[in-house]
Amino acid sequence: MDEPDVARFAETTLESTTVFQGRLLKLRVDTVRLPGGGTSTREIVEHPGAVAVVALDSDGSVYLVRQWRHAIGEVTLEIPAGVLGPREEPVAAVRRELAEETGLAAESVTHLIDIRVSVGYSNELIRIFLARGLSPTPGAPDDDETLEVVRLPLAEAVRRCLSGEISDAKCIAGLLALRSLPTGPSVETADDR
Repeated sequence: MDEPDVARFAETTLESTTVFQGRLLKLRVDTVRLPGGGTSTREIVEHPGAVAVVALDSDGSVYLVRQWRHAIGEVTLEIPAGVLGPREEPVAAVRRELAEETGLAAESVTHLIDIRVSVGYSNELIRIFLARGLSPTPGAPDDDETLEVVRLPLAEAVRRCLSGEISDAKCIAGLLALRSLPTGPSVETADDR
């Protein structure tokens, strides 16, 4: 694929104003100069970044979590995930979230795929990993989470993604990325840095 001419598309920020700063998110409004010379405004949600993990056991099943998502008013089925702490390494965050949300530890954690959740208004990046060699470990969800661990064969989890039963973007991306590995989910890779 040809590389784009960035100068042809790039917008230049003329002014940036923070209109909300919360515990997790920051909302800013930017005034930008468009490539053609006009101006416009852009509302941007700043996010610290997150990790998610497809936990795959030796039987080819994955571990998902069922939880309430207030923003959409629904119970969802998702891969374990969480926000990166300040200066936290992604693999450490994956191991923390896996233990907290599923009570599992992993012998190996490898990078699977990165996704930008909604590039039209947010800078959020989720790094998705594959965890294997699973074993029980002490862990408990955060005080503000009520979770139920669900174990499904990978094929069934993918079927639920494709049928719309699972609609969470990071879950769909992680499961489909795992399914598309060249030799299936048993492909061997080295631990991520």
